[in-house]
Amino acid sequence: MTVGFPDSGSEYTAAKTAAACRALGVTQSMGRVGCALDNAAVEAFNSTLKVEFAHRQSFKTRVEARIKISTWIADFYNTTRRHTANDGLAPITFERQMAEKRRAPSAQLRAEVA
Repeated sequence: MTVGFPDSGSEYTAAKTAAACRALGVTQSMGRVGCALDNAAVEAFNSTLKVEFAHRQSFKTRVEARIKISTWIADFYNTTRRHTANDGLAPITFERQMAEKRRAPSAQLRAEVA
């Protein structure tokens, strides 16, 4: 899924833009006016992507850029790179721990009921 995170300008909110996004399969995501935190996570990701990877590379084509960036995200950013928002864990490790914590109470409840 492709998600667009622009500002709340009239070009983005126009009916023609919305129709074009729907036709292309792009999900529009726009935060509340005056709330700087709505897109903070994606802005932080974009900054990290540029500083830690994209600006250190030279891509010959857009296809090459897409492949290398996708590979960096899948093989490093999500699996290895530690994130302060995740208690210093990589996203996949953090999500696994959270899933396990969610399963533990339900397993305990099932054991108590049985």
